[in-house]
Amino acid sequence: MTALSKEQQTEFEAAAFRRLVAHLRERSEVQNIDLMNLAGFCRNCLSNWYREAAEAEGVPVTRDESREMVYGMPYEDWKKLHQNEASPVQKAAFELHNPHK
Repeated sequence: MTALSKEQQTEFEAAAFRRLVAHLRERSEVQNIDLMNLAGFCRNCLSNWYREAAEAEGVPVTRDESREMVYGMPYEDWKKLHQNEASPVQKAAFELHNPHK
């Protein structure tokens, strides 16, 4: 692998993050519970990681602000537009594999 400067690495990581966020916004049919069950993280996790990174640098970010950054709109609006009630199968899988136990 080509040696990257710290600035290049940060720039590329930021670009990958922006692309992931854009992809998740475009794929609103993919439910958070499915992401959690398959990958162990969801949009909310991503927004929490963003908020934690900002706060580690002394920049206060609220949960609502970080979620809006990930969802592209207020979280409550996104839920109304895109979130379905989880099925019993989805809920059971979540209980079995929940990484936050």
